Amino acid sequence: MAAFDLLGTKWNMRILWELRSKPLSFRGIQNQCNGMSPSVLNSRIKQLSEARLIYTSEEGYQLTELGYSLMQTLDPLRDWATSWEDALQQ
Repeated sequence: MAAFDLLGTKWNMRILWELRSKPLSFRGIQNQCNGMSPSVLNSRIKQLSEARLIYTSEEGYQLTELGYSLMQTLDPLRDWATSWEDALQQ
């Protein structure tokens, strides 16, 4: 349940999604997330860092091995969502 609580918190999944392919700066994440407020972003970064899903590097924020593992685990859900979207458009 702790994982669902963490991932269900507004913006957390979006931040992880945006970091899946490359590190981003604070402002980079903020821009990718439609200008979320700095205070909310700080809070979410803290949560995700404490959960060991992201960390700070010289390049910016990026996923940890656990974070990458989580994103790989969610790949089947992404595939299903793509199929669902296609079905809804028919």
